[in-house]
Amino acid sequence: MKLYGLNKTTLLDYPEHVACTVFTGGCNFRCPFCHNADLVLPSQGPAPLTEEDFFAYLHKRKNMLEGVCITGGEPTLQSDLKDFIRKIRSVGYLVKLDTNGYRPEILASLLEEGLLDYVAMDIKSSRQGYAAAAGISDLTLSKIEESVTLLKEGNIPYEFRTTVVKELHTKEDFEDIASWLAGCRAYYLQSYTDGNAILGHRLTPGCTFHACDPQEMRNFADLLKEAGIPAFLRGMN
Repeated sequence: MKLYGLNKTTLLDYPEHVACTVFTGGCNFRCPFCHNADLVLPSQGPAPLTEEDFFAYLHKRKNMLEGVCITGGEPTLQSDLKDFIRKIRSVGYLVKLDTNGYRPEILASLLEEGLLDYVAMDIKSSRQGYAAAAGISDLTLSKIEESVTLLKEGNIPYEFRTTVVKELHTKEDFEDIASWLAGCRAYYLQSYTDGNAILGHRLTPGCTFHACDPQEMRNFADLLKEAGIPAFLRGMN
């Protein structure tokens, strides 16, 4: 596994569990608002975290941590992801996967083998706005739709989530998302946060994004709730 970082303890990344978060390198999306540019476009040098060091840490913290969050980048691009998860589970940890859902065949296989305990899948935008938000013009939306269906019809806890960007998301987008995600278990909205590692700043120098104000975020959440979606705001008081 190409491991590019470790958050040793988190109370936020895995709902209701104390966990650590491990970061994989590489991604098949180019979301301009992504704040992990160094993971999406990792250097050609060696990954800064070895599997040996990672598992040594898991063994050391076995009585303190409950789960491991695997995030990225996009973890499903890693050819040895299954073996990596099996090793984590053999130590006694729960496994949460963060994914963009663009490799539904990998997600399906992981679910079928019972290797996951929780999945968080990004919903980049409405179906009409997906390609622009994902940063790839030839996006195959059916792959995203297949992953959404896998989770909705599956039997493990999951959540959908959207990073809301003022320039990319409108009321109409969330109206479409509401119809698309009807019947889902949980949907979280989190506000865009600017920073030095935003991918769009590297790919298109001078591009600018902004967060929606708190009232706009609440309005989007209320719209979703009125449509029957269990919508929540994350990272807001």
